[in-house]
Amino acid sequence: MQLSTISLQHEPFDAAAEAAELRRGRTDIGAVVTFTGICRGEENGEAIAALTLEHYPAMAEAEIARQVEAAQRRWSLLGVRVIHRFGRIAPGEEIVLVVTASSHRHDAFAAAEFLMDYLKTRAPFWKQVELRDRTAWVEARRSDESAAARWGASDPREAAE
Repeated sequence: MQLSTISLQHEPFDAAAEAAELRRGRTDIGAVVTFTGICRGEENGEAIAALTLEHYPAMAEAEIARQVEAAQRRWSLLGVRVIHRFGRIAPGEEIVLVVTASSHRHDAFAAAEFLMDYLKTRAPFWKQVELRDRTAWVEARRSDESAAARWGASDPREAAE
């Protein structure tokens, strides 16, 4: 039984409670991988006051759902939970949560990494960093793009591009 939940929210989340909820009452799950992305307090030696994440709700949720479905096609998953926050996020606060569950660890690890690579590079979120004396939009990093490229196209429509 595959269970997937996607939530775009302003409010903080409890990663342990979310993972426990995904497992509740299940004896078929043998592995759960949980990744939590946290707002750092500095970047390249500059103090970060906050990040502000913006998105188009329906578009972002549909795109994330498409990638969750791609992960479910690639790996034997028994559950997926993705939470992505938006709005102003202070250093030390959680930004994103990906929880994957499967019978065996390989599928859970691979799917979690695949989903995070997608979220980091292609999810329709726009991130602005608030520094001491200015704000700036965050550009995609080459290292993140390289990590995502190793998975190839997750959708046949992307392979044609």
